[in-house]
Amino acid sequence: MKDNNMLVKKTRKFHITTNSKHQFYKSPNRIKGLTPTHPEQAWVSDITYIRLEKNHAYLALVTDLYSKKIMGYKLETHMKASLVKDALAMALNNRIYSHQAIIHHSDRGIQYCAPEFTEYAENNGIILSTTQQYDPYENAVAERINGILKYEFGFRRTLPNLVTAQKMLRQAVRTYNAERRHCSLSMQTPEFAHRNKEHKYKFYNLN
Repeated sequence: MKDNNMLVKKTRKFHITTNSKHQFYKSPNRIKGLTPTHPEQAWVSDITYIRLEKNHAYLALVTDLYSKKIMGYKLETHMKASLVKDALAMALNNRIYSHQAIIHHSDRGIQYCAPEFTEYAENNGIILSTTQQYDPYENAVAERINGILKYEFGFRRTLPNLVTAQKMLRQAVRTYNAERRHCSLSMQTPEFAHRNKEHKYKFYNLN
């Protein structure tokens, strides 16, 4: 598609969703150098901005690093710690391999370092991990999934309102998980890769 000039042109992201200038504890990067071997070994999370006609919303995603399956999400008109906490709660509810400890990796944004989130995560057996710099490659998979939803599922556009955006998101996540094939998954869908655990992990960047 790139060779035939068929890719959607990407635009720069101007809306800042990460505030890492805070006094809360920042966990080390626990996925640096990690090659996932199975689903629910590590989750990656991020917040992205969604434009609405009369205001704006923020989408928090939790994605399985190995299978690229979206495990949890929350779309609201605020960026409080409860936004990422609710996304993680959904991800925990959607687990199918509950015997394993999970690394939760995110940027160093205040939502991910606030006690409301960290205490909830740790009380549920989650091992916290954060980026150490401002390099998007430290959370490349989360950035990539954000881009897929925006450029392939219509979330780059200005949407009418929050209710419409939430309905679109539910459908998009179902379609993405069950139908969207990935080169990095040997052309499997995230849902298939998550349940079958057959592929070897492939690293990719944002280019």
